[in-house]
Amino acid sequence: MSLPSRIALRTVLNIVLVWALAAYLPQYLTIVGGIPAFVIIGALLTLLNILVRPLLDLVTLPLKLVATILAFVLANGVFLWLVNAVAQRMDPSLVVFRIERGLGGWIVLMLVFGLANWTMKVLLK
Repeated sequence: MSLPSRIALRTVLNIVLVWALAAYLPQYLTIVGGIPAFVIIGALLTLLNILVRPLLDLVTLPLKLVATILAFVLANGVFLWLVNAVAQRMDPSLVVFRIERGLGGWIVLMLVFGLANWTMKVLLK
């Protein structure tokens, strides 16, 4: 699909979206002016998405990176917590799994296990 066609389609979809929001969620959005108002707001959304969105994406990139890293660390923390919970219920003569050095040890191990597992996943595809 050509760029002008994609822009036109996006504009039409934004017009429909604005109409649907105003029609079905009037407690959150009020648009006065009828069909011309919906067209203007839909076109404005499309134009700003084309012109401003790349700049906003660039400005918010550090926040997205921090959020991704935080989610990565938390997911691996839950994984380690599960391993620890299961290992604690095993016979100590068979296995002892202990994370040393408090929160710092947990953070280091979450990062190392996460990176190692991600690397293995990529390499073994």
